Amino acid sequence: MTSLVCSAPVPHVLAVDDDPLVRTALEDYLGRHQFRVTGVADGQAMLATIAADVVDLVLLDVGLGREDGMMLAHRLREESMIPIILLTGRGEEVDRVMGLELGADDYVTKPFSQRELLARVRALLRRRSPETQQGRPAGVRAYRFYGWTLNLNTRRLVRDDGRIAELSNSQFSLLVVFLGAPDRLLTRDQILDLSRLHNDDVYNRSVDTQIMRLRKKICLDPARPLYLLTERGAGYMFHGPVETIY
Repeated sequence: MTSLVCSAPVPHVLAVDDDPLVRTALEDYLGRHQFRVTGVADGQAMLATIAADVVDLVLLDVGLGREDGMMLAHRLREESMIPIILLTGRGEEVDRVMGLELGADDYVTKPFSQRELLARVRALLRRRSPETQQGRPAGVRAYRFYGWTLNLNTRRLVRDDGRIAELSNSQFSLLVVFLGAPDRLLTRDQILDLSRLHNDDVYNRSVDTQIMRLRKKICLDPARPLYLLTERGAGYMFHGPVETIY
């Protein structure tokens, strides 16, 4: 069955600032320039939004009351590759350098020009376009299948009931390969080439072992998988409908 393709992508920007006037201004201005903007006031709401939705870029205020925006940026970078632009009233070079070293991609000092911020957002999204990221097909932000959603930004696999399946790097890459080619027989060599994990566990421990482990996480009955199928002597196939989210 062919993948279901949704409408053209609208980049989703998450604006994290404890000032409601700043959040409203960002939502209004970026919204007029074909961005979907979600505004939140703190780190907890930021992480909850990222876990629940596909986010393409984060605008993160350094000063969030009792929270340290730079530490939030560092935590976010450890968990995902979502582009981050720091917003701050601090103009010293040491602050800019620290923010970039902790994982931010860009740094804008308040007060800032909305036009300049828009240009920086667009430029960063171009530089971090999906086709340049390993293990992420061009333009795809998420896949949905059999009650699961695989978010390619956060690399999180979540069931409709909220259950999270923890995936290793190799399991994530294998699943991306299968979801990108539903109902297509893939040989072991093709799986290795497409997953680009020749130097990872999937190469050293064999494709078969990794797929067995993946089945235990996504199949109700790993011994009788309904959609991650073995074609004896040939390879593997993901059988069934896959919804592709752009």
